[in-house]
Amino acid sequence: MADAVAAMLEQWSRERPDIDSWPISVVGRIMRISRMWDREIKEFLAGYDLEPGEFDVLSTLRRSGAPYAMSAGAFLKTSLVTTGAITLRVDRMHEKGLVTRTRDESDRRSVKIRLTERGLELVDLILPVRAAYDARLLRALGPDDCRHLAATLATLLESYGDTPAPPAAGK
Repeated sequence: MADAVAAMLEQWSRERPDIDSWPISVVGRIMRISRMWDREIKEFLAGYDLEPGEFDVLSTLRRSGAPYAMSAGAFLKTSLVTTGAITLRVDRMHEKGLVTRTRDESDRRSVKIRLTERGLELVDLILPVRAAYDARLLRALGPDDCRHLAATLATLLESYGDTPAPPAAGK
């Protein structure tokens, strides 16, 4: 059974045989999967009263290690969103009791975002469930296929300059 992109490619080959449309076979599928997974992950996290961006904040702070705090500036360097977006997320999460904002002891102009005990408990509860959920999203692929796909996608991301953020000074 063919997927929707295969049908699209067939139409393009009929309507515009002069165009080599093979890139659509890759990019189109990645885009469709991304939209499907975005929707599924959003529904999954809604069961925990979280938006995907909020989970991103929780998991970024959690993987930073104890004391699970980062300066707002360091946090911005590890994410792909604007200052305003981070502020809105942190505001919502503060209201939910998941994070706190504190003045940085070494630089009073700087603010640190820190997981609360409740935030730490929630992210630790969700992480193993989320890992199993993500594995379910990849159920059509075997372990070797997943490793190969991960390596191929890493190469593609690196070609666009997607590299790890430098270590956060004053985490």
